[in-house]
Amino acid sequence: MTVATATAAATAVAAENLRVAYGETTILPDLSLDLQPGQITAIVGPNGSGKSTALRTLARLQKPNSGAVYVNGRDIANLPTKEIARQMAILPQSPDVPSGVTVWDLAGYGRYPYQGLLGSFSRTDIEAIDWALDVTGLTTFKDRPVDTLSGGERQRAWIAMALAQQTDILLLDEPTTFLDIRYQIDILSLVRTLNREQGITVGWVLHDLNQAAAYSDHIFMLHSGQMYAQGSPTAVMTSAMIRDVFGIDVNVIPDPVSGCPTCLLYGLCGFAQV
Repeated sequence: MTVATATAAATAVAAENLRVAYGETTILPDLSLDLQPGQITAIVGPNGSGKSTALRTLARLQKPNSGAVYVNGRDIANLPTKEIARQMAILPQSPDVPSGVTVWDLAGYGRYPYQGLLGSFSRTDIEAIDWALDVTGLTTFKDRPVDTLSGGERQRAWIAMALAQQTDILLLDEPTTFLDIRYQIDILSLVRTLNREQGITVGWVLHDLNQAAAYSDHIFMLHSGQMYAQGSPTAVMTSAMIRDVFGIDVNVIPDPVSGCPTCLLYGLCGFAQV
């Protein structure tokens, strides 16, 4: 076993020396990172820093030009798609759902990795779907078309689909985009509850630095497709690092209740959260 393979085997997801390019434009020149089992890991950085590309590459939605991604110690390049889907679920940005699909039907799509040739649901499939709707608070909405739901409810439905896969790893790409603050906190709290109570390993891309610090155990901060800093929220969320990566001056203070680092941007009207 090589050193890289040994390291990958000790993590839920490990990326080694990823290079990803679109044509002649290199997005990730040489990125290595890992998601530790049972932790919530955030990937943050300015627009164009390669956050979503990194997450998509972890999920094998984007093929790297070089490097490797390991899931539970196995190179995903060598795994069948259904095998990957039994170990890792991903919720991409702003997914579309066909008109008329109900919440229960959408959650049922998460059982695809376990279906045989006939494609019918087993008792195990039905129990997994019902469980996913229960933990996301959508049981009473199960017969509602997804396109009639509010933004927060719709996002919960997509998370239910991912949970119905019953994987140990969940990847989310900007799950709070286009949601108002109430639904943002609702989704973030739900994911953290799933992590704490179900032991699901979470990797997510977040724009809001304060939310990343408050709801994550570990943070990767990217700049121009490269790792600028990584560590606990307290270690990464410093005024100097945020100035270097985002190009803004902020004050970082501990939250008076949780102690998590909180970024405050000084403007004409005083301080405001970043």
